[in-house]
Amino acid sequence: MFKEFKKFAFKGNVVDMAVGVVVGGAFSTIVTSLVNDIIMPIFGCITAGMDFKNLKFVMSKAVVENGEVVKPEAAIAYGSFIQNIVNFFIIAISIFAIITLINKAIKKPEVVEEAPAPKAPTQEELLAEIRDLLKEQKEEA
Repeated sequence: MFKEFKKFAFKGNVVDMAVGVVVGGAFSTIVTSLVNDIIMPIFGCITAGMDFKNLKFVMSKAVVENGEVVKPEAAIAYGSFIQNIVNFFIIAISIFAIITLINKAIKKPEVVEEAPAPKAPTQEELLAEIRDLLKEQKEEA
C-alpha cells in the first residue's frame, strides 16, 4: 500500500497540483487585499462613503439585557457577498489571463499532414495487368 501511495504521490501531476494549490492560496490573499483595501474603498467613495462590508438586511435585531446579548441579530450580510463576488471575478480574470499567456508561450507543434499514400491497385486491376503481360509474351513468341 505504501508503494502505491509513493508511486501516486511522486507523479509529476500531483506535485504540480500541490504547487498550484500553495501558489493559489497566496494569490487569493493578494486578491482579497486588493479588493478589500483598494477596489472596495473606491466603490465606497463612488457610493458616498458606503462600506460594503457592513451592508446587511436585518431580519430581527439583537436582544440585549444587562449588557449581555441574549439573542443575536439575524441578518443577511449581502455586502460581504458582493465583496466575495468581486474577489471571484478578479481571480477568474487573472487566471484566464495567465492561462492565455502560458498557452501563447507554449506553441503547439504544427501538425504536418502527410501526402496520402498512392492508391494500391485492386485485385482485378492486378489480374488484368498479368493477363495483358501474358498476352504480350504469347504474341512475341
